Amino acid sequence: MQYKSTRNSQISISSAEAIKKGLSEEGGLFVPESIPQMKETEIAELTGMNYRARAKVILSKFLTDFTEDELSECIMKAYTKEKFGTDNIAPVYKLNDAEYILELWHGPTCAFKDMALQILPHLLTTSMKKTGEEDEVVILVATSGDTGKAALEGFRDVSGTRIVVFYPDNGVSEIQKLQMVTQEGNNVGVAAVKGNFDDAQSGVKKIFTDEAYKELLGNNRFKLSSANSINWGRLVPQIVYYFSAYADLLSANEIKNGEKINVVVPTGNFGNILAAYYAYKMGLPVNRFICASNKNNVLTDFINTGVYDKNRSFHTTISPSMDILISSNLERFLYILCGENDEETAGWMKELAEKGRYEVSESVKAEITRLFAGGCADDDETMAAIKKCSEEYGYVMDTHTAVAKAVYDEYRQKTGDTTKTVIASTASPFKFNQSVLIALSGHGAVAGKDEFSLLAELSEESGMEIPRSLAELKNKAKLFNTVCEKEEMIQVVSDFLQIG
Repeated sequence: MQYKSTRNSQISISSAEAIKKGLSEEGGLFVPESIPQMKETEIAELTGMNYRARAKVILSKFLTDFTEDELSECIMKAYTKEKFGTDNIAPVYKLNDAEYILELWHGPTCAFKDMALQILPHLLTTSMKKTGEEDEVVILVATSGDTGKAALEGFRDVSGTRIVVFYPDNGVSEIQKLQMVTQEGNNVGVAAVKGNFDDAQSGVKKIFTDEAYKELLGNNRFKLSSANSINWGRLVPQIVYYFSAYADLLSANEIKNGEKINVVVPTGNFGNILAAYYAYKMGLPVNRFICASNKNNVLTDFINTGVYDKNRSFHTTISPSMDILISSNLERFLYILCGENDEETAGWMKELAEKGRYEVSESVKAEITRLFAGGCADDDETMAAIKKCSEEYGYVMDTHTAVAKAVYDEYRQKTGDTTKTVIASTASPFKFNQSVLIALSGHGAVAGKDEFSLLAELSEESGMEIPRSLAELKNKAKLFNTVCEKEEMIQVVSDFLQIG
C-alpha cells in the first residue's frame, strides 16, 4: 500500500515514509492510494478476538510495509491492561436498547487521544528504522487540550525523538493544563500560546512549511514530524475502535452482522469522525454519521450548506477540545469526495488560507448530506444533557460526550431514525469535573473548591473511581511556564533544541 498527498496525487511513498514525514512537502495530507476492504465474514471473525488482535487485522491492511512481527510489537506495547485499566481497551456501554456509548478514555491520560497516541510513537520509531533515518525526529503538536498530554505521555523518553507541545493559554481546562505542565521526561517541552487553538495550529503548520527553518534543523540533524491527526500514523489506529465496537455489539447479540448502525462523534478537527468514515469505506455497515459540534459550529454549517467559513466569532466553551474553527482533517474527506482531485482539494485549501472560506461543488455537497447529519449544542444544552443522562440512566458523561448526546437526541427527535447508534465518548468526566458537577448539582457544588476537591466530589456523586493519573497530579511539580506569542513559536522550538 502506497500513500499519496491530497495536494499532489503523483506522490507515492510507503506508509513508513508517510508516518515519518507527517505532512507532505506542499502542505497536503497523506492518504492511502486505495481503501482496503473488510468483508462481512471478516467483520464476523473480529467477534472472537480481543482488541489487540482486532487492531492487527485492521492495521495490517493499511501498513503493508510493516512486518507481522513489527506490527505485533507496536500493538502489544501500546494496548496493555496496565495502561488502559481493562483488557477491553475500548469498552461499549449499553445506555438503552438503541444507544451505546463507546468509551475511548480508559488510557493513561483519560481521553480518546490515547487510543492513537499510545501506538504512534512505536509506529514512528519503527518507521524511522525501516527508512534508515539517522536524524532525531522532532514532534511538533498543537493541542486544544487532550492531544497534548496524550502525545507527551506517548513520546516520553522514546529514543530518537523529542516533542514540543503548544496549547492555547486560557483555552484548556485546569486539569488539562496541569497534565501538560507537570509532564516528566528528558525529551519533552511545553509552551502556552497567547490566542486560541487555531493560532497554535496555524503556528505549527507555518513551522512545517518554513524551508529555511527546515534547512537549519537538517544542519543540526533534526527532522520535523507531527503527532496531530494530520499524521496518518495517528489517524489509522482510530479506525480500529469503530470495527471493535461493531464486533462487541455483534458478540452481545445487540445487532446482526450486516445491520447498519449510526455513529455519533463530537469533533472539532474532524479526525475522529473521519476515522469512522474510513471504516465505512472499508465495509463497516453505517447508516448515518452524526457530526456533533459545540458553539463553534463551523462543521455543522459546512455539512448543512457546503460552505466552510471560519470568518466568525471564536467561542471558549466547556468542551474546549472542540473549540476549533479550522478542521484540518476535513481535507482528507474532501479529497475522497471529489474523486481524489488534488487540484480541486488544493484550491479549496488555498481559498481557506487566503479568504477564510470555500464552497464545495454540488456533487460533493450532495454526497455529504447523503451520509452526514450535522448538529451543535451550546453550553446550556450540554449541561442539560449531562444531567438528563445521569437522571435517566445513572451514567455520567463528560462535556464533549454530552455535546454528542444532545445533538443525537435532537437528530432522533427531528428524523424519527431509530437505527441502533454508537456514541463516541471522548473523555473521562473527571477531566472536566467542574462543569460536570455544576450540571449535576448546580454552582453551589463547586464554590470555593480546588481541582482535587472537585475530583473527590465527582467521585462521590457519580460512584466512579478517580483515575489514578489525575489523582496523582496533586503532588506533581509544575515544570513548564513558557507563554509566547504565535510569532514566537519557532523561537521556542529553537530554544528547546538549543539551535541558533
